[in-house]
Amino acid sequence: MNETDEAPATTRAPGPHAPAALQRVLSRARAIEVARFLSVGAVAFVVDLGLFNLLRFGPGHLLEDKPLTAKLVSVAAATLVAWLGNRHWTFAEHATPQRGRELFVFAVINVLCALIPVGTLAFSHYTLDLVSQAADNVATVVGIGIGTVLRYIGYKRWVFTGHRP
Repeated sequence: MNETDEAPATTRAPGPHAPAALQRVLSRARAIEVARFLSVGAVAFVVDLGLFNLLRFGPGHLLEDKPLTAKLVSVAAATLVAWLGNRHWTFAEHATPQRGRELFVFAVINVLCALIPVGTLAFSHYTLDLVSQAADNVATVVGIGIGTVLRYIGYKRWVFTGHRP
C-alpha cells in the first residue's frame, strides 16, 4: 500500500502511542464534526416535531386521529433536511463520489432509525394509552434521541466513507 492509498489521519483513531498534539487535533476535529451533526440534527428535529404537531394539533387537525401517519410524514421531511445538511456540511470531507449508493444507504439507515420514534410513539399511544399531546411528544423525543446516536454511528460507518485527497 503506498501513501496515496491510505486514508488521511483524521479518519482513524489515534493509537495509544500517537503524539499528544495529533490526539488533540483529532479530538478537536471529532468535536467539530459532532457539533455539526447535532446542529443539523437540531434543525431536522424542529422540522420533525414541528410538522408532527402541525399535522396533529394545528389548524384543521389534518391528521389528529392518525399519529403514526403524521409521524411518518414528519420523519420524511426531516430526513430530507438531514441528508442535505450532513452531505454538504457535517460530513462534506467524507462524502463519496457514489452519490446514489450514499443516498441509498443514508435512506436505509434513516428508515431503520425512523422506526424507533414511531415505535416509541406507538407503544406510548396504543399500549400505555398515553394519548395527550405531551405524552406523544415525550415518546417522540425519546425515540429521536435513541435514533440520533444510531444515525451518527451508521453515517460514519456506512454512508460518508470517502475522503478528499
